[in-house]
Amino acid sequence: MAKVRLLSDRVANQIAAGEVIERPAAVVKELVENALDAGATRVEVEFRHGGRSLMRIEDNGHGMSKDDALMALERHATSKIEEADDLNRLASFGFRGEALPSIASVSRFELQTREAGSDVGTEILVNGGKFVHVRECGRPVGTRIEVTHLFNSVPARRKFLKTDATEAAHIIQGVRLYALAFPGVAFSLIEDGRVIFKSPQCATLAERVTEIFGRQVGEGLVPLDASEQGMKVSGLIGRPGQGRSTRHEMIVFINQRPVDSRTLNYALIESYHESLPKGRYPSAFVFFEIDPAAVDVNVHPAKREVRFRSESQVRSFVIRSVLARLRELSAEASAQQVNVVSLAGNGEVVRPAMSTAVETVKASSAEPGAGLSVSGGESGKALVAPVPAFAPQVSVRDLRPVVTAGVFAAQPVVAVPQVAAGNSAAVTPTVPVGKSRAWRYLGLAHGSYALFETAAGLVLLDRRAAHERIWFERLQAQFRAGETPVQRLLFAVPLELDPVATALMIDRLAFFNGHGFEIAEFGRGFFRIESVPAWMEPADAEPFVRDLLGALRDGRMQDKNVDVARDELARLAVTKAIRLPDTTSESEMQSLVAQLFACETPLTSPAGRPTQIELGHGELARRFQK
Repeated sequence: MAKVRLLSDRVANQIAAGEVIERPAAVVKELVENALDAGATRVEVEFRHGGRSLMRIEDNGHGMSKDDALMALERHATSKIEEADDLNRLASFGFRGEALPSIASVSRFELQTREAGSDVGTEILVNGGKFVHVRECGRPVGTRIEVTHLFNSVPARRKFLKTDATEAAHIIQGVRLYALAFPGVAFSLIEDGRVIFKSPQCATLAERVTEIFGRQVGEGLVPLDASEQGMKVSGLIGRPGQGRSTRHEMIVFINQRPVDSRTLNYALIESYHESLPKGRYPSAFVFFEIDPAAVDVNVHPAKREVRFRSESQVRSFVIRSVLARLRELSAEASAQQVNVVSLAGNGEVVRPAMSTAVETVKASSAEPGAGLSVSGGESGKALVAPVPAFAPQVSVRDLRPVVTAGVFAAQPVVAVPQVAAGNSAAVTPTVPVGKSRAWRYLGLAHGSYALFETAAGLVLLDRRAAHERIWFERLQAQFRAGETPVQRLLFAVPLELDPVATALMIDRLAFFNGHGFEIAEFGRGFFRIESVPAWMEPADAEPFVRDLLGALRDGRMQDKNVDVARDELARLAVTKAIRLPDTTSESEMQSLVAQLFACETPLTSPAGRPTQIELGHGELARRFQK
């Protein structure tokens, strides 16, 4: 049996690093937290090659003396707690006392610091856990830490790192969270010498959200503020009906600490149950405050998760607060609609803004750079809306017919949208009609299910699933052939993205532009959608592109395999765009069946749901006990 022995400090630190320092973003997180705990009002983060070769965090906090700097590199050294009972009253970020020695044990670690009142600073260099030198240096008050060659001393750990782009995305996301948590602190983030974002001190959370996530996201948010029995929830939440396909813009903080709280996440999702369709998530930047003794922030080695003493009480309070705010917004929107909509003498609904379209056009023509977007509205009326000043200016002779087929239409069933002049429209395939004629249409149940009589019994057809399958295979064929019908927009649709989404978009512009879109970069974080696939409503372009980027961020859309990426694009398109009428005719349903059975896989939707359920004579007889 092997002898029991104590590990050396260097090995113990490297083992601790396995818990605390799992990737470069964890290093940045620990050092940014230390800067904020030190009272910094300015934090600058720089990294290169996804953090592998360099991470630099510099702040103007209160700094450290030489003795404190040396003590900070010892295991379990901290200024945050003295007794175990202090863990129940934690109001700071870093307190474990393992971060600095753990980082220094698996990298080349250089610390420069100077406290107020001291004439000189202190510089400490540690390489792979071994001290190289400790000496005086000149620097302003605050702390500067450089971490280079991460995991060089433990090559096995380095092999588990992802690509530079992936590791960079984690760093950017982490710094953004702390920038949101502390609007009053100026943050700078630099990647490979390029400024990702530079946000000055902001007076409000709304300003910081706009700085980081963009104006489009900021304008869709409303304030939230509620308190009850020692709990407070505040921040910004999305308006009813405005959802995202991922949770990337659903961010929660507990006592200013960014965390992944299942309790608060589910409370937010449940609050929007009446306001968003299933599978959509709200944009929310929510700050929850509670007595530190009522929450345990030490249940996870990296402090990413927390546990409440009373989960149900917290959950119900957040649901009530958010739901009350959403209902207020819905009531306000209804009141505004009542004020805006008036009835004409013939009973037709007229919107006042429509009647002033000519005046709007005249007014806009006097404003340099202003423009109007004209699209088809209900009953064929034209809707006129202002567009941003940077929309491309188009002369009359440059105009081409713009089609807004918009949805995968079901009247007539699965009709192929027409395409702008100069483009070749996809042709509806010739399909056998024997199958459809063998099914006798009986009627529509609950607006979703078509009932047919067949020689074998009865068939229930899911209309949506059938439309999705037909359109999915049609789009697959278009993508493979490289012949996606395109509609050129009269006015470009502006798209403002956060830094992570911007990087994803730039890397995949060729893919987007090869599948019906024409998207051009228009400054840092800004893009213009100039063309969209013919089946898409221009108004749907911006949210659809955001959903695609969300699928890329979540890993649901693997762009390394083009065929797989195309299938996911087609699957997302049919899921988002199909809209079914409340009623349908027998001829349309017969056409639907004929086109469905012309598909390669007619029995299931692209998501794997059945398109139909058959009840044979035997099953019917059994049910009726014959």
